[in-house]
Amino acid sequence: MIPVVSRVEMRAFDAHAIGACKVPSLVLMENAGRGAAEVIEREALGGRPRGKRVVVVCGTGNNGGDGFVVARRLASRGAIVEAWLVGEAPKTQDCQLNMDAFAGIGGRVGRVDLDGSLGGRRAVLGKADVIVDAIFGTGLDRAIEGPLARLIEVINEMAAVKVALDVPSGMNADTGATMGTAVIADMTVSFAHPKLGHVTPHGARLSGHVHVVDIGVPASLWTARSADLLEARDVRAVLLPRPIDAHKYRAGHVAVLAGSPGKVGAALLCAHGALRGGAGAATIVTWPESATALESRVVEIMTARIHEGSELTDQIDAALVHKRAVVMGPGFGTGDGARAAVNHVLSTFPGTIVADADALSLHARAIEEFSAAGGRAILTPHAGELGRLLGMTSEEIEADRFTAARTAAARAHAVVILKGAHTVIAAPDGRVVVNSTGNAALATAGAGDVLAGLTGALACTLTPFEAAWAAVYLHGASGDAWKEANADRGMTASDIADGLPGVYASLLNVGHARGERA
Repeated sequence: MIPVVSRVEMRAFDAHAIGACKVPSLVLMENAGRGAAEVIEREALGGRPRGKRVVVVCGTGNNGGDGFVVARRLASRGAIVEAWLVGEAPKTQDCQLNMDAFAGIGGRVGRVDLDGSLGGRRAVLGKADVIVDAIFGTGLDRAIEGPLARLIEVINEMAAVKVALDVPSGMNADTGATMGTAVIADMTVSFAHPKLGHVTPHGARLSGHVHVVDIGVPASLWTARSADLLEARDVRAVLLPRPIDAHKYRAGHVAVLAGSPGKVGAALLCAHGALRGGAGAATIVTWPESATALESRVVEIMTARIHEGSELTDQIDAALVHKRAVVMGPGFGTGDGARAAVNHVLSTFPGTIVADADALSLHARAIEEFSAAGGRAILTPHAGELGRLLGMTSEEIEADRFTAARTAAARAHAVVILKGAHTVIAAPDGRVVVNSTGNAALATAGAGDVLAGLTGALACTLTPFEAAWAAVYLHGASGDAWKEANADRGMTASDIADGLPGVYASLLNVGHARGERA
């Protein structure tokens, strides 16, 4: 996993590098700028910088100093570079030294007149192949207004490739929120670690593709982080090979407490996600009218009927015998019978419980009730559902997704999957993982039902936290594979489930593992 840090943690990392590791700040700046210049040359200039026009817009602090290093490095590679200082003079010694160094090799340094019309600057920007945003870094703590805001708006209007250094100017490094206005970058070069804001839905839109570059201090020397970003190898590490004598019950039997009249599709998708996700068997536990509708449509999936009334809990107990995980909620309903069934499972089922959709709605403003599961529950809300659980608006959840997920996990004594772009997975002990897979094609009805079933399948053999983050990664990877073969729209939830075996094959290198002969 890749550490993801807050701005306070990044500041501490820099201080540790300078104080404990004895790496001068000027060396850190040089390493950052060199790494950024290499990314820009490769990704934005096609590996051929000579003759390309680059404008580097620099602030007066250390982010501006990084920008002047980038300007010098690209100029030395043959690019036609202008560097602009936004302000009267550099405010840090390192920024001043690197501005002087760029000027010393013949570089053109201009000063942006924020009181002017910016007309001349607009014309130069309009001819640029690349614009580098080095105005503000992670230390920004105020809204950008007035002339600076107008400059950023002009940068955003340009057709040039826009590259931000560390974070786009105007983006909150911790939450990804826009502070007044912000540069909308095509790519961001982040120094040492990705920042929390990069892996939020809004921050990801501002940052574009994020490249992380080394600044000369091993990350292992400083372990403080707010979250970890998932990598394929993390998921591969927990997907152990099945023993040769495996059978369906050892693979895991998942119960799906789901479905009601008009919503049997949710139950089917959930069970389908469980089977495609590796469960050995899946049984849909549902109301009689839903079971009747299902039994003419299922082949690999079993059904069990439950009835509202005095025998409900006994019927549920019978249906859950020998099940390792239960997924409850998709299309299940929110009536008295559904409430009794969900609460009974929470307080009695000994395996892992995945609570989705209606199982979450039944506990609005009462998230602590999930603690009845004794730490074995996994909650799968989107922002609106988590808002209802916590008594907040979805906007308040989205404003600080990491805090919301961490708070919910602690209060519920459960793992929380806060769905969305860069899904956040939080454990009750404070650990947080962020997903790195997925795309807009996953915005399709039933995608959450498939994720819930997949999570249940993995929970048969993994801890709740491992099952949650592995499921989110695999679900997103299936969507990524589908998009690569098709487009960013038109995918159905069944496509996600049916793509899972291919994702497993890619991750586990099945052909090689079998030792197949040519």
